[in-house]
Amino acid sequence: MSGIKKLAGQTMWYGLSSIAARFLGYLLAPLLTYSSHVKTADFGRQSLLYSAIPVLSVLFTYGFETAYFRFSAKQEYKKTIYSTSFLSILFTTIIFSAILWFNREWLGSIVGFADIPVIAILTIAIIAIDTLGVIPFARLRQEERPIKYAFVRVIGIFINLLLVWFFVYYCPTEIAKDPLHWVGRFYDNNQNPIVYVVLANVVQSLVTLLLLSKEIAMVRFRFDGKLWKEMMVYALPLVIVGLGGIINETFDRLMLKAWLPGTDEFRNEQVGIYNACYKLSLLITLFVQAFRMGAEPFFFKQAEGQNPQKTYARVMKFFVIVVTTMFLAVSLFLPIWSRMIGPAYRVGLAIVPILLLANIFLGIYYNLSIWFKLSNRTIAGTYITLIGTAITIGLNYLLIPYIGYMAGAWATFFCYGTMMVISYRWGQKVYPVPYVTKKLIAYGVIVLILFFMHKGITYFIPHTYFSLSLGCVFLAAWCWFILLIEKKEFKKLPVIGKYIR
Repeated sequence: MSGIKKLAGQTMWYGLSSIAARFLGYLLAPLLTYSSHVKTADFGRQSLLYSAIPVLSVLFTYGFETAYFRFSAKQEYKKTIYSTSFLSILFTTIIFSAILWFNREWLGSIVGFADIPVIAILTIAIIAIDTLGVIPFARLRQEERPIKYAFVRVIGIFINLLLVWFFVYYCPTEIAKDPLHWVGRFYDNNQNPIVYVVLANVVQSLVTLLLLSKEIAMVRFRFDGKLWKEMMVYALPLVIVGLGGIINETFDRLMLKAWLPGTDEFRNEQVGIYNACYKLSLLITLFVQAFRMGAEPFFFKQAEGQNPQKTYARVMKFFVIVVTTMFLAVSLFLPIWSRMIGPAYRVGLAIVPILLLANIFLGIYYNLSIWFKLSNRTIAGTYITLIGTAITIGLNYLLIPYIGYMAGAWATFFCYGTMMVISYRWGQKVYPVPYVTKKLIAYGVIVLILFFMHKGITYFIPHTYFSLSLGCVFLAAWCWFILLIEKKEFKKLPVIGKYIR
């Protein structure tokens, strides 16, 4: 149980940093969607840009973050793995950035800003700078220093948010009052505001790298060729996994833009609506991200002990309990969460429960994926991800012309659901873990019953306060049920156990 407590503590810190960082980041949505200076179509184009950046980031890092965790556990490589990993990333970042620079016009057209060339240049800067921070961030996680990790992340996002407010609200307002205002020396009121949004991101990346300067200074010019070859063999299949994961997570915006009938303006608007509503699934997304950051190094360390499978099974149970509770906390209270986005974007709220379930599937898949990472069968992750990618692309291609952005939500749901099932079935044959599968499925079914009961009752009594009150009753009933069923488990937790008899 001590291992789970430790994971819970680390997840809390990563969670706090992720929640704070993502919450500040998600405040960009209301900042931009409520702004009269940012058109819905431009917000959609910005969504496309930030769908393309993660794809390039996967190529720039080529799975070395996970490889770093895998090989840092080996005593023979402890002195050279950090420098070898960082120097490899540094060298390839220079090469990849040069390639993008000479193809920046192509990049500009891909990200939807061929008419604003400077955005392609700023995009290259974001990707390159963020890539240089990957291994230092991994070192903080490996050394179990989540507080420093949280501090760096939150400061960077806060600066980003402050600059976006400054550029999108303060500057145009002051220039409208006084054309000779001092901000006019560097702010062009005729420039598309998305340029300044991306510029704020560049500044955030630079500040983040500066805050990691102490970790970067620890790099020594010692390159272990033998270790590097082993890491590359392990990591290269993860590139496909990473690319597939990004396609599954973000390419629905690009496919929506490409395959949706209508004018270019209409398609950009639909992408903007989809992206804004997608952010309302943030509670589960944040927890899954925080859990993954704590769990990845934790799982590798647990593998060195006795009977780690038992620990993995208990972690899975607690994980499912938390995410199903979060599902109810969001889906039953959508009238409150919807205030995070502008009124023009709320027509897409129907996708939120679907995406919440999809992210639950993704989180479970992350739990399950430990079997192919520990057994060095990362190629299995490649096959599973490619199946998910085929489902994502196929369903979007078939359904987008008929149901628009709803296709993206359902494709995400079936993609992650399929990956979860395949990983479970395959993993239990190769690396059996005693998951309480039937109980976890039962929890999921009960949560869905509560959701549909709430949906049905509020359909006939469409009153906001009644809906919220009923949501409180259902959520409280669920929590009481879980505490009753898992009483023995919760008694072992120091924070909760003392309150349970």
